[in-house]
Amino acid sequence: MLLMLANTSTLLVCSVLKVPQIITVISAKTARGLSVRSLLLELIGFSIFLTYQTYYGYPLTTYLEYPVLILQDVILLMCVLFYNGNIGTALPYTILFIIGWRLLTIHKLIIDLAMSLSICIGALSKYAQLQSLWKTRDSEKVSALTWSLGIYTICARIFTTLMTTSDTAVLIRYAVIGVLNMWVLTTIMYYRKTGKRRE
Repeated sequence: MLLMLANTSTLLVCSVLKVPQIITVISAKTARGLSVRSLLLELIGFSIFLTYQTYYGYPLTTYLEYPVLILQDVILLMCVLFYNGNIGTALPYTILFIIGWRLLTIHKLIIDLAMSLSICIGALSKYAQLQSLWKTRDSEKVSALTWSLGIYTICARIFTTLMTTSDTAVLIRYAVIGVLNMWVLTTIMYYRKTGKRRE
C-alpha cells in the first residue's frame, strides 16, 4: 500500500513538477537565474535514466514519470532559449539529443557506462544551476516550489527503489541528486532573503 502511494504520488507530482518554473519564466518574460547548461544536462540525465530502466525491463511504475519530466524539460528549455534570444540553437540541440539517445541502446556496455556517467551528469546539472544563481545573485525567477517538489520525488524514489529493484547505481544517483537539489533550494531561499533585505 505504501509503495503504491509513493509511486502514485511521485507520478502526480512529476506531472506538474516543472509547471511552476515554466509559468514563472513565461509570466516574467525572462529566464534570469536559470541555466541552459543545467537544463541540457538534466535532460541528458533523464534520458539516460529512462533508457536504462526500460533496457533492463524494470517495472513501469518505477520510471513512468520520466517521459513527462523530459517533455516538461523540453518545454522549459524552449522557453529559456526563447527569452535568452537563442531559440535558433534548438534544432542542433534536438538533433544531437536524438542521435545520442539512439546510441545508448547499441550495446549493454554503453547503457551501463552511460548510467554510471548519468550520476555525474545529474550532479553537473545541479552545479550549473548553482553557478547561475551565484553569478546573478538573483533567485526571483527560479521556482522554489519546483525544487521542493523535486526533493519530494527523489525521497519517494529512493523508497520505491529500495522496495523493488534495490539497484545500487539508481540509489546512488537519487542520493546525489537529492542532496544537490536541497543545496539549490537552500541557495534559492538564501538569495530571496538577501534580496528582501536589500529592498
